[in-house]
Amino acid sequence: MTGLVLKLGPKERILINGAVIENGERRSRLNVITPNAHILRLKDAIHPHEVTTPVRRVCYIAQLALSGDADIDEAQVQLRQGIHQLRAALCDHDSLNRLRAAEEALDPPNFYRALKLLRGLLPREEELMSRMGKA
Repeated sequence: MTGLVLKLGPKERILINGAVIENGERRSRLNVITPNAHILRLKDAIHPHEVTTPVRRVCYIAQLALSGDADIDEAQVQLRQGIHQLRAALCDHDSLNRLRAAEEALDPPNFYRALKLLRGLLPREEELMSRMGKA
């Protein structure tokens, strides 16, 4: 079976096609077989007031595409632009690999994978921001 496999913890919430769904008392596993369903784990969601850094902004765009709140084509354009801009600031080998893989995940669009890769840059960005604050 192909599709997305979601493993949910007790009481974990997800957004599926605009509906918030809460898991029961036990861990569960869901196989989403409908292609192009809009799915977002709410524990991973970035709230609009938290979009305060370049990496968070790019993650938020991917999140909007995942939740169905952004036009897919426009989201791809904005994500590609954001990834290009991040390359100028995040020059280490791991960050560049993540950015390359995130961009590859946009053709054909796999916003879930792109978001996962981009979220991996948040610790690096935080480290760089804290260094700048100490300088």
